Amino acid sequence: MTEHKVNVDYQENPGRITPIAEVRNIGIMAHIDAGKTTLSERILFYTGINHKLGEVHEGNATMDWMVQEQERGITITSAATTCFWNKDGKKHRINLIDTPGHVDFTAEVERSLRVLDGAVAVFCAVGGVQPQTETVWRQAKKYHVPIIAFVNKMDRTGANFFKVVDAMRSKLKANVIPMVLPIGAEANFTGLVDVMEEKAYEFDDMNIKEIPVPEDMKEQLAEARAAMIERIAENDESVMEVFLNDEVPSTDLLKKGLRRAVLSGQLVAAFCGTAFKNKGVQILLNAIVDYLPSPVDIWEVQGTNPDTDQPDTREVGDEVPFSALAFKIMNDPYVGKLIYFRVYSGVATSGAVVYNPRTRKRERLGRILQMHANKREERKEIYSGDIAAAVGFKDVRTGDTLCDENHPIILESMSFPEPVISIAVEPKTTADRDKLYTALGALSDEDPTFTMRSDDETGQTIISGMGELHLEIIMDRLRREFKVEAQSGQPQVSYRETILKKSNSDSKFVRQSGGRGQYGHVIMDVTPMERGHGITIENKVVGGNIPKEYIKPIEQGIREAAQTGILAGYPCIDFHVDILDGSYHPVDSSEMAFKIAASMGLKDACKKAGMVLLEPIMKVEITTPDENTGDIIGDVTSRRGAISEMSTEEGTTVISANVPLSELFGYATAIRSLTKGRASYSMEPSHFEPVPKTIQEKIVEKNSK
Repeated sequence: MTEHKVNVDYQENPGRITPIAEVRNIGIMAHIDAGKTTLSERILFYTGINHKLGEVHEGNATMDWMVQEQERGITITSAATTCFWNKDGKKHRINLIDTPGHVDFTAEVERSLRVLDGAVAVFCAVGGVQPQTETVWRQAKKYHVPIIAFVNKMDRTGANFFKVVDAMRSKLKANVIPMVLPIGAEANFTGLVDVMEEKAYEFDDMNIKEIPVPEDMKEQLAEARAAMIERIAENDESVMEVFLNDEVPSTDLLKKGLRRAVLSGQLVAAFCGTAFKNKGVQILLNAIVDYLPSPVDIWEVQGTNPDTDQPDTREVGDEVPFSALAFKIMNDPYVGKLIYFRVYSGVATSGAVVYNPRTRKRERLGRILQMHANKREERKEIYSGDIAAAVGFKDVRTGDTLCDENHPIILESMSFPEPVISIAVEPKTTADRDKLYTALGALSDEDPTFTMRSDDETGQTIISGMGELHLEIIMDRLRREFKVEAQSGQPQVSYRETILKKSNSDSKFVRQSGGRGQYGHVIMDVTPMERGHGITIENKVVGGNIPKEYIKPIEQGIREAAQTGILAGYPCIDFHVDILDGSYHPVDSSEMAFKIAASMGLKDACKKAGMVLLEPIMKVEITTPDENTGDIIGDVTSRRGAISEMSTEEGTTVISANVPLSELFGYATAIRSLTKGRASYSMEPSHFEPVPKTIQEKIVEKNSK
């Protein structure tokens, strides 16, 4: 069993309103449409931040403030807010982040979980453990974030709290304890029995009131409590000691034991309710305070000293050197670029100078803003354990550490998946060109999974993201936020050309038009080489038949002809040229004449040798549940892909394959529909291979028009 330590030696700034031990930094995470944003809205209502309930389906949810979110009824960007919950005479500060559920916006979940101390995983009482639930669960485990579960939508037909708990145990391998028992089911769901407190509650409209435990549930409560005590005892020595003495542990001891087990990741406490109907939210808020960590539960933050590259740490507290992690960048139309950051140690003061170890430069911390979704509240100081946003930084990226220059540290950053889908984008008018590049640059600063590049060969601007919805949102934001009219289409595949067999040419370039003429004569052999060889040229001319000063122009002529293509206008690669012989004219020969003769000679030799188009092949690695393996293999084969390797582990199959890039456009959507979003994949360029003859004929015909 993992022993959980608490930092008891930290010091607090006298200016603090909330003690560090009473701060909770939590995220709401789940599969799309499990009810995360609705739950967040209810938390804001019951903590007194909002006096009116916002609804996702009505497009007025506080946390879904982007136009695109309100139109689609989905969360796209993780929104941060702060609220307070009174429990046991203490006012607890809850810094809350509502994260997206759609796989296209997985970066928002990744960076939020990196800076959060705990998470509430929301499950649909009907859908249970859904595909994206598995993904966010893995992300939380990656950053060792303690989790409590909330099974939502208990009023729906088919809702079953215990079925979802069983699914969490089997699919997520989670050690789950049901902490409540539902009173009634589906449309008759009216309240909850608290297993820890042995009390029953009824929810009426927006209020909660204590009621006697229903007679027909007393036996069920006794069984559930005995099972709970046993589970906690198995994972906490203090409770185990009492349990082995055949004594009943006190509620206070059980709570402390459960808290320790949740913080160490050994147990997941499960609650239920229906956020939309305002049931179960108050009990969940109590659980957030009771079982999820405060910053002092982190004990100390791990990092690296940038000067020595040795491991280093920062203890939580206000009276220690400052360190913070910038986890999100956003462009705000009113205040400019906002840098969201989490303070791990020390105090951030408006106007102070902080140090960025990545750039090795100082940055001035301008205005500090406490964010409430897209609303802002100015603050003079932000203390250890808090989350805020700053204006005024010049060169800060997602994942940068900000710290005290005299005590530098680099905190662990976050890793993001590579973009998997690309489209070409171009401005509708010349006037929009500069605006487009500026806007795309700002969007790529915000989103680490969105990239842009220029394709030198096709002249296109290529933007890449995590899926078609991701890029659709980007195009929409270009139009609405940045007022840039742009159109998009598929990027062109950059094919290559090469020769099939050895060949030669004897080419002369002769021009006589009165006065001095042009004369160049080159004899050469051209030999095909293996993939990756490139172009090599060797001079084998003897006897001075071609003066040395003309050899370099001949090489230039060969390379330029290869670059512009011979078969279909694509670069010709992987061949060797021997310059064998030729002749020159003492008056008419020139560098230009030999350059043109060499260009003509290469084209002639290549045509005689026979040519083939080469296409880029991507190395694709697909991770899929076992039951979808057959569908994935069939789909890869239909895309002219070749399976190179397969391995299976714990219900998951990893498939490695080589697939032509031209067959992978739209693959993110295809694999999602094949596996209901449960599979993931990554790809990288591997090599070039000959295009099938029928496809080559179509490309050559298209490019010759």
